[in-house]
Amino acid sequence: MKYRQIVKKLKQFGCEEIVDRRSGSHRIWINTNNQKEACIPDWRGRDLKTGTLRAIINQLGIDYKEFHKNR
Repeated sequence: MKYRQIVKKLKQFGCEEIVDRRSGSHRIWINTNNQKEACIPDWRGRDLKTGTLRAIINQLGIDYKEFHKNR
């Protein structure tokens, strides 16, 4: 799954990007429902590996099955 696809789904769960434009290809996101944060790599055209995606979703306190069911 690419970064843009992940972003669309995270917004549906109430997550927002913390605007802090440091150098690099990673963005920090926060789940506004529970205040949990995760760092997400923004590799433009490359897909994130399944394990990386699962870890991000877990860090944000979102159920993995719900994340994939909500399309």
